[in-house]
Amino acid sequence: MTQSTIRVLFLAVPETAGSSLYGMLDVLSAAGNVWQTLVRSEPLPALFTNRIASIDKAPFTCGHNIPVIPDTSIEDDPECDILIIPELWLGPDEDLHGRYPEMMAFIRRKHGQGAYVYSACSGSLVLAESGLLKGRRATSHWGYEHLFRTHYPDINFQPEPILCFADETGHVVTAGGTSSWHDLVIHIISRHGSPAEAMRISKVYLLKWHDEGQLPYKPLVNKVMHRDSLVIEAEQWLDEHYLRPDAIDGLLKHLGMAERTVKRRFKTATGESMIERIQNLRIENAKRRLESTSNAIDDICADVGYEDAGFFRRLFKRLTGISPSQYRKMFGQKHFQADL
Repeated sequence: MTQSTIRVLFLAVPETAGSSLYGMLDVLSAAGNVWQTLVRSEPLPALFTNRIASIDKAPFTCGHNIPVIPDTSIEDDPECDILIIPELWLGPDEDLHGRYPEMMAFIRRKHGQGAYVYSACSGSLVLAESGLLKGRRATSHWGYEHLFRTHYPDINFQPEPILCFADETGHVVTAGGTSSWHDLVIHIISRHGSPAEAMRISKVYLLKWHDEGQLPYKPLVNKVMHRDSLVIEAEQWLDEHYLRPDAIDGLLKHLGMAERTVKRRFKTATGESMIERIQNLRIENAKRRLESTSNAIDDICADVGYEDAGFFRRLFKRLTGISPSQYRKMFGQKHFQADL
């Protein structure tokens, strides 16, 4: 190890996802040598030294019973230049309140000592619970958006990006969905090693930047748990009648209540307006048609209730981050059918 070798510490607990932990550890360990081995050139000096830390050094199994043998424990207060929190296996309604207080204190201490702190996917929930993201920007898997907005309202949660810098210093970076650790590890190598080596590693591992962000993968209609029976009835009615051109008027007539009352209760219970729900339902319908048919986009536009194709395309891109034709290219049937 040379003095310039960057010390990386991965934090692992039983909820950790093994694919994220070992994927990033493997790629960082390969930086400087795997490309050079393949092309038979001189390896570079080691860029990173990687260790796994946990609450203690006792071996344990993480998500899906994948074994973890920690190199050190947070009780040993290991030094690091980079601290990485991999993805966790957590349900969309779970938070980490009260769990691992000693780990939360360790994260705050290392950040205070100047370490760069990175999280992959739901690992940002650890940073949220630690208080490190308070008043700052953050992202995570789109499935945790409601959890963040409910339990951590003082965090500026952004579901769109793959990588999100907490502030201008860039010392805290959160990554989005499950495979966003690919983007994160490329970023780490480029930033702390060199852009050229990051490019070489991406070629060896076939890693790519998810330039499209998370929106193309995010379902637009999510059921929010609430107890307003009127809104539940409204949601069910819209699920069946959202293609009607007079959907809102029809719903108000069905409920027999004042428009202002229904709109206020719907927004309070679901977090979105009725017109937003209708738009989301229609674009979800369009997404399914783009995935499963070869119908012309203008025909799909009409099928989901829009006469103005230009408006439909603009709405589709605003809600998904990409155009209908790009969406079909990414998720259409031909994309997933192997050549025979």
